[in-house]
Amino acid sequence: MEKQIIYRKLSENDLETFISMRIAQLSEEYTSTGREVPQGVDLKGALLDYYHRHLADGTFVSWLALDGEKIIGTSGMSFVEKPPYFTCTSGKLGLLSSMYTDPSYRRMGIAKELLGRVVEEARAYGCGAVHITASDMGVKLYTAFGFQHNDNFMYYNL
Repeated sequence: MEKQIIYRKLSENDLETFISMRIAQLSEEYTSTGREVPQGVDLKGALLDYYHRHLADGTFVSWLALDGEKIIGTSGMSFVEKPPYFTCTSGKLGLLSSMYTDPSYRRMGIAKELLGRVVEEARAYGCGAVHITASDMGVKLYTAFGFQHNDNFMYYNL
């Protein structure tokens, strides 16, 4: 008998699995561009520190999809604030991350459901916009949801 997918918020008890899935997502995205995942980078420790701090202060929220007890999908929204501007007068932004679905559960609407839930979290937080750096795989999902491309996005690594 097929189990029903349930959705719930991330808790501290989920962090080990959540972080493993985040690293799998980042690795998948990194290698899809023809690059090799850098060796010797301790993402696990840095992510654990980040999620502990930002779950505690309310500036990170995540919804999970589960099949029974198994986490099969993740999402994440970090909340930041910058000076208000014309299209975001609150200055509050949601930074979407950690969108990942176990490969054997893809194309079932799980990512769309998770995306809707974290976007609502951003709305409830008072965000005027949600930003994402989308992988090639995610562009179709985000475009269908209503995200728009911004050709002016640039970055500078320090």
